[in-house]
Amino acid sequence: MPRDLSKGTRVVVASHNQGKVREFGDLLAPFGLDVVSAGELALPEPEETESTFIGNARLKAVAAATASGLPAISDDSGLEVEALDGAPGIYSARWAGATKDFTIAMARVHDELVAKGAWTTSPGPRANFTAALCLAFPDGESECFEGKVFGSLVWPPRGARGFGYDPMFLAEGGVETFGEMEAQAKHAISHRARAFQMLKGRLGGG
Repeated sequence: MPRDLSKGTRVVVASHNQGKVREFGDLLAPFGLDVVSAGELALPEPEETESTFIGNARLKAVAAATASGLPAISDDSGLEVEALDGAPGIYSARWAGATKDFTIAMARVHDELVAKGAWTTSPGPRANFTAALCLAFPDGESECFEGKVFGSLVWPPRGARGFGYDPMFLAEGGVETFGEMEAQAKHAISHRARAFQMLKGRLGGG
């Protein structure tokens, strides 16, 4: 089992995605950790070559921990659409293209669903977000956790909060998309928050 992280430990958030780094910062704030991002440390972004969320999360965390000599927490997450056989899934970020423009990615999801005749119901097509979190240490020791949140898609996208596909995702029982919700409300139910609940046992001081 990985060692616990005590208050004051410097930890790398293994991401260059500023939206994701902010969300991690919010989730980690109560634990008294000294958080720094991979971008701030100018760490390289490893190629995501695994076939699962957990595999890619572990790859990124181990790479950041090895390069920095510090414990690292990483996430691999994405949108899985039932009518698209789980796509975009682990390729969620790639659907946003080289410029990482999720307006393009959301439009692609919409267009592919329309082409399949799958956008004919209300609520919209079924989908879920999945997040895998991995905590790794410089010696390669790691542990991963996975969380999911289920719901449906809306079009056009709604809200300017959150990031990624948030503006087109409506959680089960909700009336606001993740793009419309206040951060605190989203953190209470999100896929990343659910995975984080499992990770909390490794964080001292919380």
